[in-house]
Amino acid sequence: MPRTPIDITVPDLSGQRAVVTGASDGIGLGIATRLAAAGAEVLLPVRNPRKGQAAITTVERAVPTANVALHALDLSSLDSVAALGQTLLGEGRPIHLLVNNAGVMTPPNRQSTADGFELQFGTNHLGHFALVAHLLPLLRAGAARVTSQISIAADQHAINWSDLNWEHSYSGAKSYSQSKIALGLFGVELDRRSRAGGWGITSNLSHPGVAPTNLLAARPEVGRAKQTPRRRFISALSSRGILFGTVETAKLPALYAATAPDAQGGRLYGPSGPGHLGGPPAEQKLYSRLAGTDDAQRIWQISEELTKVAIPGD
Repeated sequence: MPRTPIDITVPDLSGQRAVVTGASDGIGLGIATRLAAAGAEVLLPVRNPRKGQAAITTVERAVPTANVALHALDLSSLDSVAALGQTLLGEGRPIHLLVNNAGVMTPPNRQSTADGFELQFGTNHLGHFALVAHLLPLLRAGAARVTSQISIAADQHAINWSDLNWEHSYSGAKSYSQSKIALGLFGVELDRRSRAGGWGITSNLSHPGVAPTNLLAARPEVGRAKQTPRRRFISALSSRGILFGTVETAKLPALYAATAPDAQGGRLYGPSGPGHLGGPPAEQKLYSRLAGTDDAQRIWQISEELTKVAIPGD
């Protein structure tokens, strides 16, 4: 069944500096390419330099006028996050857009970050929390919009407050949900604190729906030797235009949240089709797990303690 093309208009971003994590492939690469096409200077912080250089080549082929540059970043290492923060602070240039897109999904066995945190919680949430903390002066200087990419998994399961690092009973799916709930709570709380403190930052959330991205593909680095049966199922339906989105449409909610003039802080943007699995991007109701201010303040405080990076309130 042929699909009706789905796209959005990205406004002119000339003169703006954007940072997109996880942009070496997949959704992140698509987001970075569209931001570059709109005139933004785009920074790609990547863990793998070879994949990063291939991404730069892809962007420049699609956008010959692109202003795009690589930086080193491993979100599973707080030292690496701090090093990127120091580099960009040293450059002293405001950041106008930050898309917290990078993530790792459901390793079959529990793995740890360089700092000893469960891999998904440490990478998807704590790494991005620390990145925002280090970059806060530049984000404030640029009156930035910060968009954090969560998942429909943030509408499932819960934060395992008594065992945040899943040391006693690991579940790949539940720990993935926890990491996205935590990131979502942080994104909403960042907007709340910015408004209260006059920081000038707008923070919102996006999710890509469900599409055959590389998150469920073969990922030897997380212990997955071949793509999951779930990804094969998603690919089969997506290719027929049934229910699910595509890699091309999956990038649109984050793009909309990060650039649309009417996208607001503290809101969630995702596909508008059945079950919010695919379709054009639009605002949707904030997941109940992300609505509690007590949980948001709790995860903020815990994240400061675990990362040893504070986000000043004045």
